[in-house]
Amino acid sequence: MAQAPATRRRTAAAPARSRLMTAGIGLLGVALGLGGWLLARQQRDARAGDVGTGEHVPVDLALDKPHPGAGDRAPEAFRPDPTAPVPAGERDALRPATGPAPSLVQDRGSMRSQTGSSNA
Repeated sequence: MAQAPATRRRTAAAPARSRLMTAGIGLLGVALGLGGWLLARQQRDARAGDVGTGEHVPVDLALDKPHPGAGDRAPEAFRPDPTAPVPAGERDALRPATGPAPSLVQDRGSMRSQTGSSNA
């Protein structure tokens, strides 16, 4: 008499292992979320105290100082040099705009602008 092949029995350890993996993945997700939040908070706090980083502090725009008026000039370090040569890559950006200005209406002289309801 041939014996039937042994079948794998489902044990109680399989559902427990599945629950344990689900709980581990959930805890890992919570830990990653908490770590990301703490990192973002630390970076925000570090940016708030950027004193002494080499950045220029605009003292003329401080809240306790009066704002500059129309007759005030910029500090010497921020004034452009009108005699400085313009690099070749920036010359196109400094050309004046030529051609028709963008508009919502038709150009003058076109048939639509002459036969509108206001022209009747």
